Amino acid sequence: MKHEIDATNESLGRLASRIALILRGKNDPKFQPYKLAGEKVVIQNVEKVRLTGRKMEQKKYYHYSGYPGGLKEKKVKEVFQKNPQEVLRRAVLGMLPKNRLRREMIKHLVFK
Repeated sequence: MKHEIDATNESLGRLASRIALILRGKNDPKFQPYKLAGEKVVIQNVEKVRLTGRKMEQKKYYHYSGYPGGLKEKKVKEVFQKNPQEVLRRAVLGMLPKNRLRREMIKHLVFK
């Protein structure tokens, strides 16, 4: 099954939790936590998603290279200007369970 969601004027967190619920398969009465739901989610107008408060200036994403002094940080504003899809993808990824199925679930998130 395929779900199409328009992200225009939607709050980032609320949208991400709705997407995570569908990707996980919890909206299906036959939900089983160890199986992949197999439902695709197509997102349109990602660049029009809304971040509340001062998250654009204050929220940061961190990446550690593994070397001493290798902690990198980027503001959400920089990432959003370069690729708004990455901001939503990271939000959804954080809401999915941290197990082997997460990698497969996030592949079903598609952007138009």
